[in-house]
Amino acid sequence: MSDDTTVKKVSSATSPKGGMGQVYLASGKRVAMRLWRDVQPGADKPSARRGYETVGYVIAGRAELVVEGQTLRLEPGDAWLVPAGAEHAYRVLEPFTAVEATAPPAQVHGRDEA
Repeated sequence: MSDDTTVKKVSSATSPKGGMGQVYLASGKRVAMRLWRDVQPGADKPSARRGYETVGYVIAGRAELVVEGQTLRLEPGDAWLVPAGAEHAYRVLEPFTAVEATAPPAQVHGRDEA
């Protein structure tokens, strides 16, 4: 059993927002959750490599995810994985809402800004 007994509840209505429009939700020592809410077409995420692994789930809308040259079309009900260090970009096709988990937490030590 772990010595860490921290329990958290986070409301997305009052959660901090990141520079790319993400809403930071619950965050632990090894994993964090964030929400992309109603991201509009044209608000594409340029190619980047991040020092964390990302898994996500599409709630609404459609987007294309390009990971290391492979294009994945994301639709409601789809889940995806971007390995740590993989080059990737997003292109929003329809107003898009998704939840992601990052490990380690994306917002710690400037990982989201790198």
